Amino acid sequence: MKQTFDRAGILFIILGGFFIANALIAEFIGIKIFQLESTLGFEPLHWKIFDQDISLQYTAGVLLWPVVFVMTDLINEYYGMRGVRLLSMLAAGLIAYAFLMVFGAIALEPAAWWRINYQSAGIEDMQLAFSTVFGQGLLIIIGSLVAFLIGQLIDVWVFHQIKKKTGEKTLWLRATGSTLISQLIDSFVVLFIAFYLGPRLVSTGASPWSFSLFLAVGLNNYVYKFFMAILLTPVIYLAHYIIERFLGKHLASQLKKQALNAHT
Repeated sequence: MKQTFDRAGILFIILGGFFIANALIAEFIGIKIFQLESTLGFEPLHWKIFDQDISLQYTAGVLLWPVVFVMTDLINEYYGMRGVRLLSMLAAGLIAYAFLMVFGAIALEPAAWWRINYQSAGIEDMQLAFSTVFGQGLLIIIGSLVAFLIGQLIDVWVFHQIKKKTGEKTLWLRATGSTLISQLIDSFVVLFIAFYLGPRLVSTGASPWSFSLFLAVGLNNYVYKFFMAILLTPVIYLAHYIIERFLGKHLASQLKKQALNAHT
């Protein structure tokens, strides 16, 4: 019995740790916008969406958010809605705490020599560079956290609704399907708060996006996440295989049954 508890606890810590680490890293690297076409070595595409000229430009955070939602489905499968909610709230709290500490670090008066120490590398003012990279706008942080929590809650609910109807069959449907629906909401919520509604309510010095631009960028982001969710489907099966080997069939089946039957 002790071994059973240890294996289930160890797995929860591993999945939870990886889940929170990816969510935190995605937030901090999200300040960088990259060009997907140039990264892959071909000319940028220019296509019209809602009369907006759009190419495949994304925040670096999109590299990790699909992984976060895969981890959500794995935790959901073995620890249920309570496990996902616990880790989602913990992740959101730690992200908020991390940004609070970063803003505190930005406010510290920099050493004079450090401010100019990287001028030979083309960085005239390290304090300005540090503040620009780590000091993401408050509306972006709020939008990202709200989108994250809403996306997680929708993901876990859709996952369980599909599993209740299909049972243990069609793992790809409940895992990928829940991710596709939650990512659709997530893609638009963060943009709506940070760039469309927020600047209209709070003066930030930046012009609010038009509704057509909001829709175009949101759809562009979702198309990327859609294909990533499809591509990561085999990874879910591989992860399930590794977990089942680690837990053993009896314990794995017990955990999944408890996760499905839990109502809170």
